[in-house]
Amino acid sequence: MTAQAETLEFQSEARQLLQLVIHSIYSNKDTFLRELVSNASDALDKLRLEAFRDKDLPADTSDLHVALEVDSARRTLTVRDNGIGMTRDEVVGLIGTIAKSGTAEFLRKLKESKDAAGSQDLIGRFGIGFYSSFMVADKVTLVTRRAGESEGVRWESSGESTYTIEPVADAPQGTAVTLHLKPADEEEHLHDYTSRAKLTEIVKRYSDFITWPVRLAGEDGGEPETINSRKALWARPASEVGEDEYAEFYKHISHDWNDPLETIRLQAEGTFEYQALLFIPSRAPLDLFMRERKRGVQLYVKRVFVMDDCAELMPEYLRFVKGVVDAQDLSLNVSREILQRDRQIQLMRRRLVKKVLSTVKSMMTAKPDSYRTFWQEFGRAVKEGLLDDYENRDAILEIASFDSTHDPEKQTTLAQYVERMKEGQEHIYYMTGESRALIENSPHLEAFRDKGFEVLVLTDAVDEMWIDAVPGFGGKQFQSIAKGEVDLRTEDEKKEAEERQADFSDLLSWMTTTLADHVKEVRLSSRLTTSPACIVGDTHEVSPTLEKMYRAMGQELPQIKRILELNPGHPLVTRLREAFGEREDKAGLSETVELLYGMALLSEGGELADPARFTRLLTGHLERAL
Repeated sequence: MTAQAETLEFQSEARQLLQLVIHSIYSNKDTFLRELVSNASDALDKLRLEAFRDKDLPADTSDLHVALEVDSARRTLTVRDNGIGMTRDEVVGLIGTIAKSGTAEFLRKLKESKDAAGSQDLIGRFGIGFYSSFMVADKVTLVTRRAGESEGVRWESSGESTYTIEPVADAPQGTAVTLHLKPADEEEHLHDYTSRAKLTEIVKRYSDFITWPVRLAGEDGGEPETINSRKALWARPASEVGEDEYAEFYKHISHDWNDPLETIRLQAEGTFEYQALLFIPSRAPLDLFMRERKRGVQLYVKRVFVMDDCAELMPEYLRFVKGVVDAQDLSLNVSREILQRDRQIQLMRRRLVKKVLSTVKSMMTAKPDSYRTFWQEFGRAVKEGLLDDYENRDAILEIASFDSTHDPEKQTTLAQYVERMKEGQEHIYYMTGESRALIENSPHLEAFRDKGFEVLVLTDAVDEMWIDAVPGFGGKQFQSIAKGEVDLRTEDEKKEAEERQADFSDLLSWMTTTLADHVKEVRLSSRLTTSPACIVGDTHEVSPTLEKMYRAMGQELPQIKRILELNPGHPLVTRLREAFGEREDKAGLSETVELLYGMALLSEGGELADPARFTRLLTGHLERAL
């Protein structure tokens, strides 16, 4: 080791992940080569793009390629590229540290996974393919020099707790990863990575479509042989591409270990030509709801890579879609600022979005199991589109599924809900809340359950946002069962309620005054059958769950007073009315009313302003009752 070499420790999360990869993750060791070749291809893409944008970049781009070099005697395999390369800080940041949000949660799930397939699924969703090298190697040496830099760096590790890193004066441009292969074992005939035939087989299976040449060094100094076909999958006729080829291409661009759930091809011809090959993953990436997430669509121009995670081609709510879009008429020197204003990009985006949504809609009938998987994994993200994609709002509503009171085991679409609606029913009823259990036990649901009206059960945080922004579906408006006036009564029941109103009017006025610090009004309810009281909001008020969300984000809101509704048929309420008429002194009744309000608040999952006072009042009432 030279005086300039340093020994550093892997970040603790990286160390844990390395051990999991080495000892328990992959069932197919061959995939390490796919990951290294894919990384090399990315590095070549980045160099060509960088050289195009910076004409003065001192970099050789005359023969960009990936090279595989084997030394059977020393049992080494080197994957070399002459791409963009890395600086020392980039090496430490990309390999020695895992700086992703959610790493701790990911490791917890990985350790809890009961089988190798489950572990492989998780690690594929996290995307750290370089570590797979240690499945087949006792030691890995990486030598790299970033294009335009004068000095390179050597990184080396045996996959334990530390690695060494040191400067290299004469490193060539790009990156070379040398695997010091583990000793041969009884499975050597299956995993002989010094075999030219084995390496050729792996490259053709996993990396045949990579546009850069993958060259296998000749034996005894012979001429290198290009072992991949280099044919862009999206440019080949669909009839010539097999599902396994699509699956491997998806894994190449996404660094996912699972096959895609659905493959989408699109070809536009005419005044503006482009081709698209898109994929819907079978599992949501772990960073789907993290701020630093990237969208997955890559932009090419005439088969030349231009931009990764091109946000202008896919809206935020479809950020999980992976793939490539290859345009014929854009400039190679396109920037994100230009893309934001480009009319052709906007037209492409509109058509791509419609194609993705129509594909999901077709899955609902043609592949119902795949659709259910899709909605389970990505439904929460898709519903974000209801807030800002007005053009496709109806299409999103058509592919959405929701829990409902109709069948606790199966979700329903809005079309199915409307088809089941009772004769004369004008609204699609729903209730939002933190959990299904909380909603199903809510007093608000009593009359709807009693009269057989179906109610949508909305528990995702995004449901609180979009449901107030979307007017309805299929000519039917959405109606919260916890807001505004909801009246399911027959004409006879309405007449009976009018007669009761006169009996309760004085009590209601007095309670409204007594509870003025907590509620804006006390009124009789038409939505209760067994509970004595419930709390409801005005039609356009923020729901309690949404209010909690705003306050948790640090947003100050004015006090929101809601409405206390009483069940006039409940014995507690009728006895309260009788006592109100009998007693001159209302002080004791004030405490009862306060308890009634607190009970209603707790029954919907609310929080008491003064739990200690509520407990004292309840204790006193229980003592007197005994």
